[in-house]
Amino acid sequence: MSKPRVHIIVLGGTITMAPQSSAGIVPKVTGAELVAAVPSLAEVAEIGVATPFLVPGASLSFPQMQQVNELVDRALEEGAHGVVVVQGTDTIDETAVLLDLVHRRAEPVVVTGAMRGAGAAGADGNANLLAAVTVAAASEARDLGVLVVLNDEIHAARLVSKQHKALPSAFASVGFGPLGHVVEGRARIVLRLARIDAGIGRPMPKAAPVALVSVGLGDDDRMIRAIPELGYKGLVIEAMGAGHLPGGLAAASEEVARAMPVILASRVPGGPIFANTYGFPGSEIDLLGRGLIGAGLLSAHKARLLLSLLVGAGRCTDEVASVFASFQ
Repeated sequence: MSKPRVHIIVLGGTITMAPQSSAGIVPKVTGAELVAAVPSLAEVAEIGVATPFLVPGASLSFPQMQQVNELVDRALEEGAHGVVVVQGTDTIDETAVLLDLVHRRAEPVVVTGAMRGAGAAGADGNANLLAAVTVAAASEARDLGVLVVLNDEIHAARLVSKQHKALPSAFASVGFGPLGHVVEGRARIVLRLARIDAGIGRPMPKAAPVALVSVGLGDDDRMIRAIPELGYKGLVIEAMGAGHLPGGLAAASEEVARAMPVILASRVPGGPIFANTYGFPGSEIDLLGRGLIGAGLLSAHKARLLLSLLVGAGRCTDEVASVFASFQ
């Protein structure tokens, strides 16, 4: 029986980093070198590999992710059973959901990386790459959209987040847990998350500029009021608790919501934005009544990406609200 074909797209990140002549590690290791360092990949799948660029995860851009999306499409159209995207962990939870918002095919797309550089003691990159390829080659992973695989855990793109700055177990789906694990060389998926069609279409549209404002204790409304003047086309407010702001920010938020879509998210990772529990000024009932749109289960960073694509695709505020309602 022939092996499945898996295409690996390497973008950089810690998994590709090695020491430079001066201090610190930098992206150096190409995709071909990564694959050569894990000979057991050939036992799992027929491997193709491309290295379009090598950058830290924090430096990835929307245009680069549009390019990655095109490479994913091309690989699947040419018959790959799955695709693995290898990148820096700083933005894995963002790029994975960005790809997931436009990925409608059945074939799995798996995003992975590493928490330790290629030359570090206990480097986790090789194991993560092998696990990611194992999942991308597995029939069980079909129709799950984009997945994130690290530390032998299989996570859904829209639920996963980075919860630790250093540990190999840095990624978690708070309140849900992983969809499955890689055990004894097999993808064992025990949960299947229903996919959501955001209606964005392909190719990935150009992202519109969307601001993200995180609100803390005692904040005033100057940042929120400045957003329209700065040229942004949308705003995500990272609020407190179940979707709450200081009462003095409610009027400014409503004013901006008259000019552009404003999404109400929370800095608390678990649970959805509330809709009808609290009634004080700045509460979720107050803010949603003023025209803000609840982010549902999406984090502020993921809500920003969805809003950027929706506005970039020409969706009006009512259409944006309809899409976000699917993520509640």
